[in-house]
Amino acid sequence: MTKTILIAGATGKTGVLLTRILLDQGHKVSALVRESSDTSALPEGTDLRHGDLADLQPGICDGVDVVIFAAGSGSSTGPEMTEKVDRAGAMRLVDLAKEAGVARFVMLSSIGADQSEPTGKLAHYLKAKHAADEHLKASGLTYAILRPVSLTNDARSAEIVLGEQVDRTAKASRADVAAVLAEAATTGKHDGKALDMQSA
Repeated sequence: MTKTILIAGATGKTGVLLTRILLDQGHKVSALVRESSDTSALPEGTDLRHGDLADLQPGICDGVDVVIFAAGSGSSTGPEMTEKVDRAGAMRLVDLAKEAGVARFVMLSSIGADQSEPTGKLAHYLKAKHAADEHLKASGLTYAILRPVSLTNDARSAEIVLGEQVDRTAKASRADVAAVLAEAATTGKHDGKALDMQSA
């Protein structure tokens, strides 16, 4: 069945791959983009919905079946943008998705985001992702959360490992991540799960 899918982060490396997969499957894809976003990499046929994750307005999820949060403030930004985008922005999008009656919300998270008190140089990022994940779980929405290990730009791999068998020191290709996000968004196979992920 054709779904209308809104992607936050569609212009990122993983988001572009995800958008292409979903369009190829015949779904209607809308990219949530800022006015200043570079949309040149988005595949032909992608609709645009203008909004800023740091200041989302009501109605952004109206008419949408599935929302995918695949955005990120980026490794070069400080704690303030991480807070605005990865925590508050994601949580606000969850709330607006619920208000709009969205059927499913898929969250691209990160390995280690299952910890409420992470340590190390990524602690503030993982804490923000943890808060967003927990907010989604408590929202009442049908959800899936994907927590890949360190990302690469490699092609699709022969096998993907999900769940408890994942080696946290392994790698995950963005192509594989996009494929699992698309599967989660369209099939319901991963509903109610928060899954670690790696490429094998």
